[in-house]
Amino acid sequence: MPKLILWGLFAVGAVLLVVALNTGRQYLEWSPFDETPAERAERLAGHWRLVRPEGPGPHPAAILLSGCDGVRDNMDYWAGVLVETGRAALIVDSHTPRGLNRLESWRLVCAGQTLSGAERAGDIAVALQALPQLGDFSDDVVIFGASHGGWSAMEFIAHAVAHEPIPGLAGWPEDPDALLGTVSALVLLYPYCGALNSATAERWSGAPPALLVLAEKDSVVSSPDCIALADALDADGASVEVALIAGADHGFDQREKSPFSTLEFDAGQREQAATAVLEFLSRLDGARASAPLMPRREEPAG
Repeated sequence: MPKLILWGLFAVGAVLLVVALNTGRQYLEWSPFDETPAERAERLAGHWRLVRPEGPGPHPAAILLSGCDGVRDNMDYWAGVLVETGRAALIVDSHTPRGLNRLESWRLVCAGQTLSGAERAGDIAVALQALPQLGDFSDDVVIFGASHGGWSAMEFIAHAVAHEPIPGLAGWPEDPDALLGTVSALVLLYPYCGALNSATAERWSGAPPALLVLAEKDSVVSSPDCIALADALDADGASVEVALIAGADHGFDQREKSPFSTLEFDAGQREQAATAVLEFLSRLDGARASAPLMPRREEPAG
């Protein structure tokens, strides 16, 4: 066998080994680098963007996380939908601060070789902790995640419920129960629900209500995996709803695509998804409004 072919086989084998080891690292949730919550917040703050509703606060809020290709036009669309309901919308850019917007480096995120959902969960934690410094907001925060962002949102919940460290973050910016207590709902748009997603019934106890908006013909992530996960969580007492958009493929709400993408934008399907999201949030708002007021707890003197 010619030496060139041997070297080629060796190179392919080495690449496959690196990919396998890196995937294993992410499955074990081990990160070679840690940064403090303050360092993470400082890194993100120059790139996140807050869209405010009109009028005085306090306003409910939402934290939005994009898919693996970074912040695109769909984040502006969903921020607008949420602002129309009276929520402030904080669009968190996880890619630009990490240099993942250059030379299509975001493809490494999509391939699962950098910035796992568990690692990105730290972005949510520091954004939640920073919200009170950004404006007059109430403790009513919706986490909205698309694709990889949806996976990250699920990882945040799982790690907060379990009080487990977030990979890549030296510690929680605040008590995880306190952060979790400000989250009123999750909206997860075609999230990744495969083997690397650590959400389980045991790690979902006390989680806020969630809506999974899935694409019936998703060619990127497995909608059946997400339906099975939603059923498992719901069977254990969690509130998890599924809205399946008929005929839709991954990224149906996003106009901006990479040059060779086969995914297509569909305004009608996006409108169906928006209707499902607004109905879900409206039901939650109605339930909160009709809930009896709890007596105020008196703190012991001294």
